[in-house]
Amino acid sequence: MSTTANLAFVFPGQGSQKVGMLADFYQEGSVFKQTFDEAQAALGYDLWALIQSGTQDELNMTEVTQPALLACSVALWRKWQAEGGAQPAYMSGHSLGEWSALVCAGVVAFEDALRLVRSRGKYMQEAVPAGVGAMAAIIGLDDAAVEAACATAAEGGDIVSPVNYNSPGQLVIAGMKAGVEKAMELCKEAGAKRALPLPVSAPFHTALMKPAADKLAAEVEAVEFNTPLIPVVHNVTAKTEADANTIKALMIQQISAPVLWVDCVNELVALGVEKTVECGPGKVLSGLNKRIQKSLAVSATETTDLFAEALANA
Repeated sequence: MSTTANLAFVFPGQGSQKVGMLADFYQEGSVFKQTFDEAQAALGYDLWALIQSGTQDELNMTEVTQPALLACSVALWRKWQAEGGAQPAYMSGHSLGEWSALVCAGVVAFEDALRLVRSRGKYMQEAVPAGVGAMAAIIGLDDAAVEAACATAAEGGDIVSPVNYNSPGQLVIAGMKAGVEKAMELCKEAGAKRALPLPVSAPFHTALMKPAADKLAAEVEAVEFNTPLIPVVHNVTAKTEADANTIKALMIQQISAPVLWVDCVNELVALGVEKTVECGPGKVLSGLNKRIQKSLAVSATETTDLFAEALANA
């Protein structure tokens, strides 16, 4: 299949999950069912049943959320391919979504990635005891002012730092609870429109996640990575990378480093991308991408209707 030079696929991360997601795609004998049968074999439990019939609290457990979103994105990508969808020139994923991009780009086998992201979620949760860490979204303040507020708040020893550069005027911070609360106050004093605590279980993408990165490194090292069939723009560098061992290192670094999503989207546009398809549940990245680059045409795939529309317009 020929590549569509101006098309990129983007893959969502944690926060896009909800009970019942993608229910209208699942049929006996479908590529969707086959994908979740593979997930069940790799994980040892019925992931699809949990997604459809579990509680939101169960689905929000990090070591469940991560395999669930990965499997949903891979199933949608396989359906896209089965229906003759346009081949994207590039891929990128937000945080956990970067693992989905790597599977769909042929870097790592689906079953290996499922086990790795389950461990990733487990180790990230274990790195900081419940209630010790926090995350918050800062709306309507420029990056430099948020960075300065975090630096001031951290002077007392409570780690807090910017972790998700999501779009201009939307930056997520994370760290120790007291540090995050102090930084939120300072951001509001500096003119932020809003400072919203996020309902997450750990301070992702901070230095506090270093123990999780160290634990996952050994498991990643044992798994075969390949050269990408489709270049992936990485969260840590906002650049593509062809070397499999370098990609391994980036995926470990990513656990405790900020997600440079604004830079990733700007890099995609610099590479000639004019359209993005969000391959997974929700429309979070479509909204962010449009705010980062107003010229982008964005499509989502979370329902069969939206999927059909994206397929037709790609």
